[in-house]
Amino acid sequence: MRRLCIHTITTKPWSTEECIRNYSRAGAGGITFWRYNLEGRDPAAVGRQAREAGLEVTSLCRGGFFPASTAQDRQKALDDNRRCIEEAHALGAPLIVLVCGAVPGQPLDESRKQITEGIAAVLPEAEAAGVRLGIEPLHPMYADDRSAVNTMRQANDICDALGSPQMLGIAADVYHIWWDPELKEQIALTAERGRLFAFHICDWRTPTTDLLNDRGLMGEGCIPIRQISEWVDAAGFQGAREVEIFSSRWWSQDQHEWLEKITEAYRALYEIPAGA
Repeated sequence: MRRLCIHTITTKPWSTEECIRNYSRAGAGGITFWRYNLEGRDPAAVGRQAREAGLEVTSLCRGGFFPASTAQDRQKALDDNRRCIEEAHALGAPLIVLVCGAVPGQPLDESRKQITEGIAAVLPEAEAAGVRLGIEPLHPMYADDRSAVNTMRQANDICDALGSPQMLGIAADVYHIWWDPELKEQIALTAERGRLFAFHICDWRTPTTDLLNDRGLMGEGCIPIRQISEWVDAAGFQGAREVEIFSSRWWSQDQHEWLEKITEAYRALYEIPAGA
């Protein structure tokens, strides 16, 4: 399962070492670390540990949250993103996923302007470090405080404005974009412009009991994951399929059994025979 990558937050109760050891044993090909995994640790050592276990370090989550109501807070966000770039470089992660941020009550156009300015400010450091930045459009339900970038079209507009096609692109997460009537066309356009950097999978449960921490395992919900995956593959994307699931329900259960369910669901989704 070379293309299977798992985000550490998917098995949030596990330590960094447990994630590395157990993802490797489960046959995953990659791992995406969240920044909490690096707290109090040497990022370079964490990266080496992952690679020695046979895992590709796919990306680091997350940077972003650029908008703020004061210049001082916007500067704090820039400083934090620069630290994130340093961490990703040391970790050996080729990509930082950006959750871009928003300010409740601030016009979305202003937040998007501040996002564009924030990315522009840190992009030179990312380029110098050889770390790509991937804008992750978030579902519109998060437009108030988590991200004013809610569609791939909006993310592409920012990329067009800033240039740097090799270093600035998009992280596409089915949880956030599955509803978009332009999705197929935007996936193709993003890939054509060389900026489809990452692809995340999970499912949308109905009813959803928590807007943040009730994502579903693939097959539990209504997202046409296989169809979207086919669009992504047809566009030429050959990178990891990253399982990223925020779920208080699954976090409360035995994480070894949970990981087994993830690999089973992944095999079923992509029709991968056992042992392959």
